[in-house]
Amino acid sequence: MEQRTRTGRPAGVTGDRVRKGIRAGIATGLAAVSLAALAGCAFGRPKINVPPPDWATASPSSSYDPYHPTPSYTPSYDTYSPSPTQETYSPDGRSDVRGSGCDFSASLRQFTYTVSITNPSTTSTFSYDMRIDWMKDKPADGSSYGEHQRSVVVAPGATETYTAKYTLNQSSWQAFWYTCQITRATKSKM
Repeated sequence: MEQRTRTGRPAGVTGDRVRKGIRAGIATGLAAVSLAALAGCAFGRPKINVPPPDWATASPSSSYDPYHPTPSYTPSYDTYSPSPTQETYSPDGRSDVRGSGCDFSASLRQFTYTVSITNPSTTSTFSYDMRIDWMKDKPADGSSYGEHQRSVVVAPGATETYTAKYTLNQSSWQAFWYTCQITRATKSKM
């Protein structure tokens, strides 16, 4: 048996009434969507200015701004080191010189003192005009038993070591006290 479905208007409903019902439903839906959109825009959440907490508020004498804090580190690219062409030096090179082994040999009648000179520059060669004195120590009256002078050229970053010597002319003497002093190390660029 074959079944048929009836298509058409329901009984007692006219075409105009159906169209009016559809239009009314669409209009109601659009009105609801528009009202929701307007309510969302016009009645959004109010903006509230909340003051920062007490710990974030800067004192009047401070320049701290809690909304724009200053970084607590120094970027490495901000550091500055002079180029080799801007290298400066002091003509007094005594800070580049070390002495050790201040001694006197009675059999040789000779004072000795080992001197090491280190050139701190990485680019320049320097000449050091050296003077070593063996000074009277007890009593220390500022007098010298003898002196040694020498010029030493030191390459960049290198260390030169030598032994300064002074021989007494007298053949006999009594016991005495002495000290070794680097009294001059004038530094000049080569």
